[in-house]
Amino acid sequence: MTDRASIYSTVVEQIEPFNKKDVEIGETTTFQHDLEWDSLTVMDFVAAIEDEFDIMITMNMQAEIETVGQLVDAVVKLKA
Repeated sequence: MTDRASIYSTVVEQIEPFNKKDVEIGETTTFQHDLEWDSLTVMDFVAAIEDEFDIMITMNMQAEIETVGQLVDAVVKLKA
């Protein structure tokens, strides 16, 4: 499952339980501003993504990821 479209779809599915404000999710949706996630929510979400894709997202990587599209690109890169 390294196809970007399927990874995007899975990431969007993983966001849903955390999307308390029913924000429409797209490539440019930001975790901090659009979804308004706090640090605990981010950590829970990152753990869910790591489990789903069997990857490890470093703290440095997390700091650089601001949008859904950037997260998808990071997962694609880590799965390669």
